Parts: sequence; structure tokens; C-alpha cells
Amino acid sequence: MTDLSINLNKIALIRNSREGNYPDVVEFAKVCIDQGADGITVHPRPDQRHIRPEDVRRLAALVQPLTDVEFNVEGNPFAPAIGDYPGFIELVAETMPDQCTLVPDGDDQLTSDHGFDLTSSGEQLRPIIERLHSLGMRVSLFMDPDLAQIELAKEIGADRIELYTGPYAAAWGSDQLEALFQEHLAAAELSTRLGMGVNAGHDLNLHNLAKFASIPNLLEVSIGHAFTVDSLTLGMAKTVQSYKALLG
Repeated sequence: MTDLSINLNKIALIRNSREGNYPDVVEFAKVCIDQGADGITVHPRPDQRHIRPEDVRRLAALVQPLTDVEFNVEGNPFAPAIGDYPGFIELVAETMPDQCTLVPDGDDQLTSDHGFDLTSSGEQLRPIIERLHSLGMRVSLFMDPDLAQIELAKEIGADRIELYTGPYAAAWGSDQLEALFQEHLAAAELSTRLGMGVNAGHDLNLHNLAKFASIPNLLEVSIGHAFTVDSLTLGMAKTVQSYKALLG
């Protein structure tokens, strides 16, 4: 069965449109966990457009005592300290998530929109991965379904890859879908053969998830934007249940 990790960035985005702490990200994390979510994901960026460092700390305090729920913190490993943002790796070292997903997103990106090019960044990432391993956490790399790149991910020490599923989601209902699905399937199969786990995320939703989740040995999907939109009509509890049902 594929685990469901709920990304709470958009809850924080709504909160940040007003003063105060409403909606409270931690309270919504509790709803997700109570309804069977297997994990909580956050992506704290230096501009703090949604998740803030204090959110990461509070969520870590909530999730870490739970043996059946994982905490995943994702972000740009090269993001430096700015103001009260301590730097991505420093925040991860402080909060000690179960999994750290490294993502090549810059401050000027609206959202994560591509995987790592490890021919240019692999040697910079290697000591970061080693440091995170020394702290006892799993490391996943956000990757396109490029077989050569996935082999490099193994070489520099990644435990898992997270396949970037944006193009797959964008192709839903088009004649490009099957070719893109086969690319992701081949990437997942290679990762498994190399001994790395396979996660996936970006624009997966109640329409396109079931097909993608048919990929063998898919360990985890991270869903945030579509989950939040679905919660507006279904309610958050029902939305968690609906995604869980699709994952088996």
C-alpha cells in the first residue's frame, strides 16, 4: 500500500493572508492524522510565503512522538539563513524529520517545477546527504523520470527519489499521457532495482492518482494543492478518506 503524506503549505498560505494563527496548521495536521494520513509534509521556503520555521517546529513536536505517522520536510538544500529563517538544512537539523526531501526550487519559482540535474549539483549534494544521514534521517531527491539522473541519485547516496509528476498530471486526458506514465514507470522500476525507494508528488489528485499508484513499489505520495481544493467541497476528513481509498 502506498502511504499518503499531506502537504499543509496551502493551509499556511491561507493563514498568512491575515494576522494571527487562523487557520492553525497544527490543528489541521491533527485532522489529517485522525483520518488516517500516513505522513505530514511541509516545504518551508526562505520567503515564508506559506510554512514558517515555527510551523515546522510545532509540527515536529506533534508528529515525532507518533510511531505510525512520518514527518517529511522538503526544500532547497542550498537555501541560506534570511532574517528569522535559519537556513533549510539548519531548520531540518533542528527539527529532525523522519524524511528530508531535497528540492531544486529557487525563490523566484511559483512552485517546484523540475527535478535535480545531478551532473551539475550532485557533488554539492553529496556532503549534505551525508550530513542528513549522520543525523539519522532518510533522504529523498526530487527527480524527473530521467534514467541517467536516477542512476546519479544512487551514486551520491539518496535513499529515495520523489518523482516530479507535474507533466503527468498536466497530460491527463491527452494522448501524451500514456507515454509520460511509461517514463515514470521505467524510472520507478530502475530506482527499485538500484535499491532506492520511490515517492511521487506534484498535482496528483482524485482523478489521476489511481493510475499513477498502479506503479509497483510506490511507497509514498505527497499531495497538497489538490487536497486543499478538494477539502473546500468535501471537507478535510472526507478528503483524506477519499485519497486513502484510492491508495488501497
